Formats: sequence, C-alpha cells, structure tokens
Amino acid sequence: MKDFKILLVEDEKQMSMFIEMELVHEGYKVDTAYDGRETLKKVDNVKYDLILLDIMIPYLNGIEVCRRIREFSYVPIIMLTAKGDIPDKVSGLDAGANDYLTKPFAIEELLARIRVYKRENVLKNKNDEIKVKDIVMNNKTHQVWRGNKEVELTKKEYYLLEMLLINRNIVLTRDKLIEEVWGYDYAGDTNVVDVFIRYLRSKIDDDFEDKLITTIRGVGYVIKDN
Repeated sequence: MKDFKILLVEDEKQMSMFIEMELVHEGYKVDTAYDGRETLKKVDNVKYDLILLDIMIPYLNGIEVCRRIREFSYVPIIMLTAKGDIPDKVSGLDAGANDYLTKPFAIEELLARIRVYKRENVLKNKNDEIKVKDIVMNNKTHQVWRGNKEVELTKKEYYLLEMLLINRNIVLTRDKLIEEVWGYDYAGDTNVVDVFIRYLRSKIDDDFEDKLITTIRGVGYVIKDN
C-alpha cells in the first residue's frame, strides 16, 4: 500500500513538532509548512492525501489558503484552529474544508478523523479485486475465494482479512488491527484480534497446506505474498 502523505500547516512550531511526531509514529509521511504562502507552494508541487490546516497562520490565513487550494484540488482538508465559535466553522467549511477540529483537541480524535480519510483513499485507489497467492477478495461483491472454494466471512472477519491483504508483507500489531477494524474507541480486550484470527484461519487456512496468516510472536500478524 502506498504511503499516505499529509501536509501539516501550523505556525506554532512546538505544536507542529508534537503533531508531526504523532503522525510519523502512526506511519504517515509528513511535510510541514508554517505560513500560507509556503503552503500554497507545497500543494502546487506535491500531491498530498490530506492537509491539516490551521486558520491563524501568517501572510494568508487558513480560510484563504483553503479557498485557493479548492480552485485546483479536492484534497481533503481538516481545519485546525483555536477559534471555536460558529462563524469561524462556517467560514472554513464554506471555503471548502472537509472537517473542523477545535484546539485544544485530543490527538486520538485527530488520528481517528485522519483514519476516515485514509480508508476512503484506500477504497478509492484499490482494485475491485485483491489477490494474494490463491486467495481472491472481490470488493464489489464482498466475496472471498481460496482457490476454487468460496469462503463465507462475517463483516468483522472480512475487514480483518482485507487489512491483512492490503498490507501484505507488513506486520500489523494487535493495536493497529483494533484501530482499523474495531475503531480507536474500542474499549474491549485486544485478545479479540487473536479470537478473530482463529476464526479466519479455520476458514482460509485449516483445509490448505499453504498457510497464509503468519503469527509474529509478541508483535502481530502478517500475510506474505512470497
């Protein structure tokens, strides 16, 4: 899966460094900008998957920057600002922003909102079929085959398998799978991942000599295509 590239626009450098560190920790590629002019130059030269745009930035404020970006790009934009009253929210959304987050915010909420756009990006760019070795997942019909055998999966099993297939050759931790499949606010035991992996294995591995799902002890799970 290709890198998900984010442009972070925040003129408070300490805040920018903190958010950037959290995003990089989550596996995102991050560029930073500190004013409106620099932002427009970067967006003109680099294709981003998402922009986090503070309103109160020098030279051109975030609302004007958003308005100008919308003249040539539909890249998702989440506005970040200390202003929380209704007129500022309306101005940002009228300028073309997709979402709005008021400071101070919990970093977990920001990461959750970013994941929404990441999922949309994956769905938009992935093929109708995902194929790894002899397993085929059809994203239009939500059907799965292993060889010539159709495999019946529950909704959670399907999305768990989808995450493993899309991220083939990348080890996914239990926490990562919880976030992507169950949601960041899931309050249950992470052992639920192990339970559902057992369900998946019983359906796509037990009757086959070549086992697809590999456990990386103490880390998580991976499907390898070689």
